[in-house]
Amino acid sequence: MSEAMTEEVTDTQERVLQLVIEQGPITAGELARILRLTPAGVRRHIAALETEGRITVHDPAVPGTRRRGRPARYYVATDAGREGMSDAYSDLASRALDYLAEVAGPEAVEAFAADRVRELENRYAPIVAQAGPHLRDRVRALAEALTNDGYAATVRDVGPQGVAVQLCQGNCPVLAVAESHPQLCEAETRAFSRLLGVHVQRLATLAGGEHVCTTHVPLAVVRPPRRGHSPNRSPEQL
Repeated sequence: MSEAMTEEVTDTQERVLQLVIEQGPITAGELARILRLTPAGVRRHIAALETEGRITVHDPAVPGTRRRGRPARYYVATDAGREGMSDAYSDLASRALDYLAEVAGPEAVEAFAADRVRELENRYAPIVAQAGPHLRDRVRALAEALTNDGYAATVRDVGPQGVAVQLCQGNCPVLAVAESHPQLCEAETRAFSRLLGVHVQRLATLAGGEHVCTTHVPLAVVRPPRRGHSPNRSPEQL
């Protein structure tokens, strides 16, 4: 294989990995459609990434999603696959926070986490505000801002249209630090609530061993019925 062909294969493989990080769990068929490649071509890249330990098969384990025939294989990135996107100074930062917690207590780490997230929040606030009043657009703007900072964020619909979305972060630049200090994740979740103007719920985190950080964002609320009115009311869109 020529040097040019080798570079092309490597570039395509990295694109496959990037999509798995951003959108996993994802199937080979979905990857082929997005990248406009043949299924066979995508499977070769998937096999190489699996051999290198950069992606792995994930079972969504969602009841009712199985169909007859051979079940689709869903792929997610491993820690090794996300490693190249991580902060090179994570180990040093983790040790520094360990020391801070030891000499000043856990409250000092919480204060540090709040201060770090406040800086991100201040940068993201005008971006989210410019997206307009619709919450779905604001979530997408937040996802784009996070992606620009290395979080590989995407937005996914949940349940019936208009009920909720999930903000998914396929990468965390400070993962090594967050694994030891969950205060970073907690502060980030509170910042998302403030930015979006609605209570959000963190369902899963990379630091907790999951394949992606998942934040549930409700798009609709059901207000309690007034006396004399039927309780079966449609959700009011935010």
